[in-house]
Amino acid sequence: MMEIRSAALIVNAQSRRGRKMFKHACRRLRDLPFKVSPHAVKNPAHLDRTVRQALEAKPDLVILGGGDGTISGLVDLLVGHDVVLGVLPLGTANSFARTLGLPLDIDGAIDVLASGVPKRIDLGMIDQDYFANCAAMGLSPQIAETVPHRLKKVAGRVGYLGWAAYQLGKFRPFTLFVDDGSGEKELRVVEVRISNGPYHGGTWLVDEASVTSGKIVVQAVRGHYKRRLVTNWAWSFLGRPERHHDTVSFTGTSIRVRTDPPLPISIDGEVLAHTPVTAHVAAGVIEVMVPRASN
Repeated sequence: MMEIRSAALIVNAQSRRGRKMFKHACRRLRDLPFKVSPHAVKNPAHLDRTVRQALEAKPDLVILGGGDGTISGLVDLLVGHDVVLGVLPLGTANSFARTLGLPLDIDGAIDVLASGVPKRIDLGMIDQDYFANCAAMGLSPQIAETVPHRLKKVAGRVGYLGWAAYQLGKFRPFTLFVDDGSGEKELRVVEVRISNGPYHGGTWLVDEASVTSGKIVVQAVRGHYKRRLVTNWAWSFLGRPERHHDTVSFTGTSIRVRTDPPLPISIDGEVLAHTPVTAHVAAGVIEVMVPRASN
């Protein structure tokens, strides 16, 4: 196992919580047995540049603090570097951290940086863009594309849920065409998940997905009516086996996906692509620090 001698911490500090957690993390990181160079980035547009600059110092560990979107958007920059990824879960869902078995509190996550072990994992890809956990088509990107920023800022989670309910009223099922190499299949669906890990929105949804499987999973929620989506979400949130009644999964190293009509794709919460796309797995392409027991 490689010895960690130096690290860089990059935190998305746009939010008040991000700034507060950055200060707390810096205090805790002083107790680690290696030097950590901290960077609080208040403008998300500067995150890429900050990570690139941090990598120039050739740290053994790059710690990313933020939500799933922040981590997924920056993980591309670490591929090809001899560096281990550390995760501080500062988001709402923290699906990637859940997939890795990390504690969701800052103190627990920092303990993993001190006592954990590097684990080589897969990343997903949408065409040539790496992502950490899960991409989605359906209501999720419809919400992400349309929710007013001020509504999220002023009304918070309540405002977001209200907007989701409003968008559900406008949402329509769509047709999915998926080819896992055995020929194209056509399905009428209400949601599609392209998964490298089992969690989406902080909820366990895709049993077949694993960051060490060497496979990508496309899971479709079948249905001609949007109530199927509400039902599937409810069963999934409750962890009930009924959540599988309306789902079908396709597994492979490369899967072609298109929809009618063409739709946006949210990648770990950020709308970054549109159908048609090819979903790939980048097997064992990065190392990440995980709890010793889960290695």
